[in-house]
Amino acid sequence: MQVRLSRLSLNQFRNHREAKLELGPQLNCITGPNGTGKTNMLDAVHYLCMCKSYFEAQDMHNVLHGEEWFMVKGSMISADGVDELSCAVRKGKRKAFTLNRKEYDRLADHVGRYPVVMITPYDGQLVLDGSEVRRRFLDGLIAQFDRAYLDSLLRYNRALAHRNLLLKQGEGRALRDAVAPWDEQLIAHGEAVFNVRTAFMGQLVPLLRGHYAGISSGLEEVDMVYSSGVAGHGMREVLEHHWQRDLSAQYSTGGIHKDDLLFQIDGRPIKRFGSQGQQKTFLIALKLAQFDLTAERAGIKPVLLLDDIFDKIDPARMRHLLQLLGDGRFGQVVVTDTDAQRMHKALDGLALDTRFFHLGHEGVIADQAEITADRIV
Repeated sequence: MQVRLSRLSLNQFRNHREAKLELGPQLNCITGPNGTGKTNMLDAVHYLCMCKSYFEAQDMHNVLHGEEWFMVKGSMISADGVDELSCAVRKGKRKAFTLNRKEYDRLADHVGRYPVVMITPYDGQLVLDGSEVRRRFLDGLIAQFDRAYLDSLLRYNRALAHRNLLLKQGEGRALRDAVAPWDEQLIAHGEAVFNVRTAFMGQLVPLLRGHYAGISSGLEEVDMVYSSGVAGHGMREVLEHHWQRDLSAQYSTGGIHKDDLLFQIDGRPIKRFGSQGQQKTFLIALKLAQFDLTAERAGIKPVLLLDDIFDKIDPARMRHLLQLLGDGRFGQVVVTDTDAQRMHKALDGLALDTRFFHLGHEGVIADQAEITADRIV
């Protein structure tokens, strides 16, 4: 099954005071100079699917400068009909997300209804930053189609917060007794999270390797290893082993909240031994693997968002990626690029229903964003 966004409307979102798009069912290309808000268009789609920005943890950071609210609306088409989505953020108010004019009590109830996969240059932080970024990526990926996993993760994090608070405040035998109930929750929910992550990686890694081999012309082999202190031990043993260290640090030093994903090329860390092109290819392959697995597990082809991914990629790899879009594997795709001519040339001869939107600006971009569209088949 496929879902697709037919209409997108932005009001006072990032640098767009007002903008509207009528999107096609297959490939939608948004072109224009840097700074015109192409990436912000993709982030608005991400909001409608995931109730949050791909880039900004604080909702108010996405409000147009000088204003106090933003609203993103969209019409999502599925086999069940057309759903009207709306996300409104106002200073000092609770974020309001509605489906067909009915507001959700819990935003988590919307996550997974319309899966989305985004590929952006900012994904480089997955390689370069610390383990927290990679854990967040893995958790967000699984949570899109596994509500039980999300529930276990939330319960684990709540128990962890209570335990850490006690470690800062207490001491002696009384402290050991006080943390015991929270330990039991960490054990139950932590092992549930660990088991799902382990099984999930067993499915994700082969897809990653296959996509990397397809995109890359090199002979190198890539891998992604799930590193966890729980492996071979269990959460109870981890907590016992780290108890003295926890007392000294005054926080929980062991558990699934310390897990990591190790990105490797020919058995070595890709962060140190992979070229810029190899790292970028690895990340694209990882996100395409995410798409495949999400589509399989959720039974819905995610909306695929490609943000300026063709920059610094050679024409052969770019052509291969675009051919993948035309073989029926993907559903609706929205792609941004600074070079419209490059996109037209790369798409020449591919049987894709393609719509082009050009983003320009006159004067102050925050006050005006002009969008024109033409369609090619």
